Amino acid sequence: PEVCLRLEVGPNAAVHSPLAVQNGFLHMLVHSYTAEFFMSFLTNLGPFLEDEIIPEVIPMEIEVVDTKITLKDDSPRVYPTSPGPVPITLAVDHVIVKRRDDGVFYLTGKGSPKQEKPVSVLQEQKAPVECVLAAPAAGTHGLQLKEVPELQRELQTMKIALAEANMDKARLLQEIRKYNPLFQL
Repeated sequence: PEVCLRLEVGPNAAVHSPLAVQNGFLHMLVHSYTAEFFMSFLTNLGPFLEDEIIPEVIPMEIEVVDTKITLKDDSPRVYPTSPGPVPITLAVDHVIVKRRDDGVFYLTGKGSPKQEKPVSVLQEQKAPVECVLAAPAAGTHGLQLKEVPELQRELQTMKIALAEANMDKARLLQEIRKYNPLFQL
């Protein structure tokens, strides 16, 4: 991981904002950082952020690049048979947080997200140039080359729908077991 921190004060900081001349300008870059935090860590940050004195506004820019943060729930379980919550992973490609002279934080993204090819697109590229026979023993007509990608997309859609249905089933079983731990399907 790489963390760079720069604080500018004085006439040279006027490039960033007029207030930076007096209060300074903070620039921070976090690159390739991976961390795991418990949810209680985030909930306990509140008392540290509260203050009775209104702080001075320091213009700043925080840039987060290629970072992955995993949040784990460490609260006590309500039901002892529950498998527990699933950790949440936040993957940040490139985000910039800016604080201007008015004290407001602005969150912006930069660059374009990485394009990942789905499995069906990779299979489309490997499709043969010849006709594909649906049932060669029966002597039926072969599928046209144009129909193969369409069928592959339909297959991929059905696989996704099946996966969602299985997740719904597991979620419903988990909910039932909260009320009746001995329930069997």
